[in-house]
Amino acid sequence: MFLGRYDHTFDEKGRVSIPVRFRELLSDGAYVTQGFDRNLMVWRANDFERIYEQINSLSITDPDARLLKRLIFANAAKVDVDKSGRMLLPNFLREAVDLSTNTIIVGVGDYFELWTPENWQKQSDQMQDSDTTAKRFAALNLTAK
Repeated sequence: MFLGRYDHTFDEKGRVSIPVRFRELLSDGAYVTQGFDRNLMVWRANDFERIYEQINSLSITDPDARLLKRLIFANAAKVDVDKSGRMLLPNFLREAVDLSTNTIIVGVGDYFELWTPENWQKQSDQMQDSDTTAKRFAALNLTAK
């Protein structure tokens, strides 16, 4: 499971060091795709392949399904973690979400996200608004049984 928040930087070649705790989870490679909130999502290969199957089963006659396919697959790349624990992200993905030097890596369970510090701060501010957060999640059953 991908958990926690980490501050990292890209090197001149577009590589970012992956947190040590995440590396073993990516031993079979990973897929990076554009997220829904001006971020990147990094998935384990087998999880992304399941997402592919789900999205690919949607009807091509549905305009929302076609848009989702384009968003996820046109903005995706298969990546590997090198021996030094770094992942090379293609320019088109970094440019899509304005990642240049610094990035915030955020574990969100089944995958992790890459954010610009500015966009992560906006997300963090939303999460810290306790009244809005309580209302937003009130309908969810979050009991641990």
